[in-house]
Amino acid sequence: MADELLYDCIIIGAGPGGLQAAIYLGRYNRTVLLLDRGGGRTSHARHIENFLTQKAISGKEIIDLGMEQARSFNVVIEKGLVTNVEKHEHFEVYVDKKKYGARFVIVSSGATDNLPQIENIHKFFGNSFFTCIDCDGYRTMDKKLVVIGNSLHTVHLALAMKEMYTGDITLILYTLSVPAVYIEELSENGVRLVNGRPKRLLGEERLEAVELGDGSIIECEVIMSNFGYKLNASFLSNLSLKKDTDNFKYLTNRHFESSCDGLYIVGPLSGNDQAIIAAGEGALVAIELKKRLLEQ
Repeated sequence: MADELLYDCIIIGAGPGGLQAAIYLGRYNRTVLLLDRGGGRTSHARHIENFLTQKAISGKEIIDLGMEQARSFNVVIEKGLVTNVEKHEHFEVYVDKKKYGARFVIVSSGATDNLPQIENIHKFFGNSFFTCIDCDGYRTMDKKLVVIGNSLHTVHLALAMKEMYTGDITLILYTLSVPAVYIEELSENGVRLVNGRPKRLLGEERLEAVELGDGSIIECEVIMSNFGYKLNASFLSNLSLKKDTDNFKYLTNRHFESSCDGLYIVGPLSGNDQAIIAAGEGALVAIELKKRLLEQ
């Protein structure tokens, strides 16, 4: 075993949920190992404005400060990609060929955005190219907006953006044929509908337009992309955990415990994809583990 110590808890993922749980458990004087691959969604967020007391802070700042705070309570933090988790007498967590043991496991490994293949996308990502209405919808206020996607959910998103943030919206759907009732509603709300595939984002200092595959240009200042995300959870495949009816997210109880006794899941893998919500979930799990560890 990479570390002969049997940790009270191993936390997978240094997102807001994992870090908040680590801070609580560290303050309970429990042995905690936090494993993180780096580069999560929160760390890529340039502007977080909906986190209590933080008028504006980058995701990287939240993660860096959280790690510093966790270390101050003797949490061990190691960088590495978890490849497998097994449950025997206790949990065994693998990072490549290294194996770590723990009484409990908290999974806070988050998700990865499904980004469309568009030239220059990373130049504007997080600044004027967004993927989450709850995180960044407000940043489109009164701007020339393009919404891209390929589902009826994308249509609903465009209408929601019109109601809340801006009156200048172009909806670009890749191949979806929209029912007449939606076409009428979009027209009534002044949302322009275009079918096509974005090829390139244009602009130097700021986003100015999106170029489609047919060469047409649509001017815009911001883009809201709607292609969903995938969960970072392949390492859980051997545990046969229960999932929702869509076979996508993991089912948990009110304490965020999965169908595997002692394994807890917080953040987008089981619920809402918001930093402040994940942090609250991490705190609740840590308080629950405090009770269970005392009982043991």
